[in-house]
Amino acid sequence: MLLCIDTGNTNTVFSVWDGSAFVATFRTATEHQRTADQYYVWFSTLMQHHRIDIDIDAVIVSSTVPRVVFNLRVLADRYFGTRPLVVGKPDCLLPVPPRVDEGTQVGPDRLVNTAGAFDRHGGDLIVVDFGTATTFDVVAPDGAYVGGVIAPGVNLSLEALHMAAAALPHVDVTKPQRVVGTNTVACMQSGVFWGYVGLVRGITDRIRAECDRPMRIIGTGGLAALFAQGDVLFDDIEDDLTMHGLTVIHRYNTERGSP
Repeated sequence: MLLCIDTGNTNTVFSVWDGSAFVATFRTATEHQRTADQYYVWFSTLMQHHRIDIDIDAVIVSSTVPRVVFNLRVLADRYFGTRPLVVGKPDCLLPVPPRVDEGTQVGPDRLVNTAGAFDRHGGDLIVVDFGTATTFDVVAPDGAYVGGVIAPGVNLSLEALHMAAAALPHVDVTKPQRVVGTNTVACMQSGVFWGYVGLVRGITDRIRAECDRPMRIIGTGGLAALFAQGDVLFDDIEDDLTMHGLTVIHRYNTERGSP
């Protein structure tokens, strides 16, 4: 079985792929000091709890936090006896290389989302990912990542608002009943929710106009379904797009005989 690991700035997700479906998905907070042994204890305990045999023979990693990669490599080697593929490293090939300015390092998560989205939907896509940052990735007709947009994430914006204005409380991200709030919490929720609906709509419209061709919009990330309630923002919503992209990249490398 293939273990797919996606490490973001906030959370790390482990998903086990049996060749046809994900049989388990577990999430933990991203902590760069966590050792390979600690990862294994956490992962094996959850696998045993769900009565799933630990039969991992391949590992692929996507990480936007470079400091955690070493311990994930050790995890794969020590406990699964395999050398992991790490997206963004020279030995991990992409189905279609990105076309960006020379010297630009594209985030592994964006490359993985591009591969997953193209595999499921073809080209001419805008992938909107609601993570620590809200990213917009443009997928060319041939499946190449050709650029995008990075905006502050929803929770990051709320945290910044709270820290900069001491009188404003922490609030949950939710769709407000009305646009015009009649109390502080409702006002903040309206500003964040409808503000991000406008941000997604405005940026995707501008990308379509600049590319001058029809483009499907794919939403992913934990808050994609929530913001889809506010307007017709997405043509499709993919809950497991990043993990699917990891299986696509692993399959491509396996078929080409890469480690």
